[in-house]
Amino acid sequence: MVKERVVVTGIGAVSSVGIGKEAFWDGIVSGKSGVKLVTRVPEEYQSGCKIGAEITDFDPTLYMEPKQAKRQDRFIQFAVAAAKLAVEDAKLDTSKEIPERVGVVVGSAAGGFTSIEEQFHILTKKGASRVSPFTVPMLIVNMAAGWLSILHNAKGPNTCSVTACATSTNCIGDAAMIIERGDADVMFAGGSEAPITSLCMAGFASARTLSLRNDAPEKASRPFDKDRDGFVMGEGGAILILESLTHAQARGAHIYAELVGYGMTGDAHDIVQPCADGAGAARAMQMALKHAGLQTSDVNYINAHGTSTPLGDKAETQAIKRVFGDYAKNGLAVSSSKSMTGHLLGAAGAIEAAVSILAIQDSILPPTINLDEPDPECDLDYVPNVARRGVPINVSMSNSFGFGGHNACLVFKKLS
Repeated sequence: MVKERVVVTGIGAVSSVGIGKEAFWDGIVSGKSGVKLVTRVPEEYQSGCKIGAEITDFDPTLYMEPKQAKRQDRFIQFAVAAAKLAVEDAKLDTSKEIPERVGVVVGSAAGGFTSIEEQFHILTKKGASRVSPFTVPMLIVNMAAGWLSILHNAKGPNTCSVTACATSTNCIGDAAMIIERGDADVMFAGGSEAPITSLCMAGFASARTLSLRNDAPEKASRPFDKDRDGFVMGEGGAILILESLTHAQARGAHIYAELVGYGMTGDAHDIVQPCADGAGAARAMQMALKHAGLQTSDVNYINAHGTSTPLGDKAETQAIKRVFGDYAKNGLAVSSSKSMTGHLLGAAGAIEAAVSILAIQDSILPPTINLDEPDPECDLDYVPNVARRGVPINVSMSNSFGFGGHNACLVFKKLS
């Protein structure tokens, strides 16, 4: 059986640095920080960390009917908005598609935490009869995929991966495999997350994983810097429109890049901490390169998982060195867009896939901001503080690693 080639034809992004592909990419390239003091967590529930990459200019009614918005958790609203933006960007008229050939793979790590907290408060203060009948459809993780299927009449494969911070990278890879084996022509793929809530923030704060740089929020997310003290929670989402190359060319679609490689592995090590030697992450990258049929020297840019945690950044640096050898320090560019967007948990991979794709299209290496003094154990070229323009990028890689030891990697290539 001949495998279908998979291409990206649409990008929809909702983030703290910009909503919509253009605003988002402009924010990334200019090194804009989306981190600020949070407004969605009451002060009495704040525990040490008071900052996050919160989206303060999002109006769900710009993307859906007000009645729909009331029946959706914030993470679902992000997914619906990102999908609408992606469809518009791809100039895709789903009414002209065969519904059974259009599918959805969209996930979230945490799901509807806002709804969980709101409805629990109602339960304890007003009683069971006052809990919303939409509680379960608002909080369960698969409902972003469910809503997109309904809104876009996508009757093909419809599923949802949940692999912590690797979630949307797995979703994009899984969606690509569905097209590759011929089970769909078009896939909505990505993830969304709305974890800036009282319980979610308190849980991560108790685990001492969040930055406490409250006095300078825009400086708090600083991957690979020696003074990093934890990650910054982010929110938002991104949806990619994936198509078979045959289908995209037949309708004259603009093609951003080809998705050529996908790898995923498990650390089998610890529920929270990565392998210090980066072995599991390295195997995911090697698997993605093998699937792509590429050599390490073919890769020009890696969008790192780069969370700004003391252990995680060192482990990923070691993983990259294991895979790329001497080339890791001589020609390979690496950066972390989490320095700007914060960490979107399950949606991080989708947002970062968008960065990896746009880097290829525009020949721009996005920066790692706040990298003032690199950790001596993080000694690669992380494109510190300022984007590099006019750099030919033929192949980019996007890494995502999650609690539970989930590792996932995507490889994108300029279409040839």
